[in-house]
Amino acid sequence: MLAQELIARKRDGAELTDEELRGFLAEYGAGHVPDYQMSAFLMAVLLNDMSAAELATLTRSIIDSGRRLDFRSDGGPPAVDKHSTGGVGDKVSLVLAPLLAEYGLRVPMMSGRGLGHTGGTVDKLESIPGFRTALDLDEFQAVLADVGCAMIRQTPEIAPLDGRLYALRDVTATVPSIPLICASIISKKVAEGIEALVLDVKYGSGAFMRDPDQAVVLAETLVGLAESEGVRATALLTAMEQPLGETVGNALEVREAVACLHGEGPADLREVTLALAEESVLAVERGAPREEVRSDLASMLDDGRALARFARLVERQGGDPAVVSNPEALADAPIRATWESPVDGYVTCTDAYEIGVAAVELGAGRRRLEGEVDPAVGIELLARRGDRIERGEAVAVIHARSENSAASAARRLGKAYGFGDVPPEDPPLVWKRVTTD
Repeated sequence: MLAQELIARKRDGAELTDEELRGFLAEYGAGHVPDYQMSAFLMAVLLNDMSAAELATLTRSIIDSGRRLDFRSDGGPPAVDKHSTGGVGDKVSLVLAPLLAEYGLRVPMMSGRGLGHTGGTVDKLESIPGFRTALDLDEFQAVLADVGCAMIRQTPEIAPLDGRLYALRDVTATVPSIPLICASIISKKVAEGIEALVLDVKYGSGAFMRDPDQAVVLAETLVGLAESEGVRATALLTAMEQPLGETVGNALEVREAVACLHGEGPADLREVTLALAEESVLAVERGAPREEVRSDLASMLDDGRALARFARLVERQGGDPAVVSNPEALADAPIRATWESPVDGYVTCTDAYEIGVAAVELGAGRRRLEGEVDPAVGIELLARRGDRIERGEAVAVIHARSENSAASAARRLGKAYGFGDVPPEDPPLVWKRVTTD
């Protein structure tokens, strides 16, 4: 069947057979289906969803497009990983990976670049001078054996089909599709050869799934798909009404992650990190006392052990370990512009989506597929939801390359912030826990 006929059937809501979908994906992988036709297919999936059978076929096709690692049979520590569905200011992975490695687990973390208004772990890591995320699988495994964790971008050897689809989704407005999100995430994690996976499913203005009920559906689908492929999975639903932490932008977020590894930094970043770390440990140490696990993990943040592990990781992957003790070694934008409150009152809204878009417009994210990311630019949030503020008081600091881009970001912040006479009620930071039970 011609590609356009399959696209038309999906556009009209039909279910493709296993043979049809596998064939279409294989033809795309071989270069016989162009990007514009795949883009049309992705939009049809966004609009019409996928059946469970189609989702399984898509996931396994992506897995089968490359190599599959296996850490279960070598006698080493359990291999675990974490994935976030995308948020603004989400630098959890930079803290979580060395923390779990220090606990004694293996963390083979393969991460992505920013999608849309959200940041990407790879972009943050590459803001560290010299840090290499483009490791082949042999070097990836060598770093993992040496440090206990390794953090790389997607390689051509693991799920190469997903690499192409991931890039197309970013620039064709097809990111917020539950089957496309699930197939992308689970295929890579299964191919990594991990034993357990913890999922940070965001909901709220800065998430791809803004509606909490849809976020629950996404979490349940992810957990079920992972378990069906032999990976134990737990999902936590976490709030993304405002950015996580107090910075948005790559080098700025690395500074904040380092502060968290020093036992400092924003309370919300620490809370989400420890919650996800706790679930990761309990997935492979079933029956362990939850309170003791949390206490041990918190101690590793507070006493510098996780920080030392991060420094080893940075150095082992070619980065400058000086960033651990001297964050000033990171890139710094030449212009800092303060955005001030126009009124007296409480901060009632710090819209994560608008702040994420402001950061992208500054250059912290990509507007097009081949775009470059500026590691230095971003936004510091001096006031957050619930804070009392006076007119003329600094609310945010914009780190920019030009006065024009700073002014544009300031206008966007005017849309992001809301003020009122009564402090708002915040949703719980960690809202729900989803397992196959």
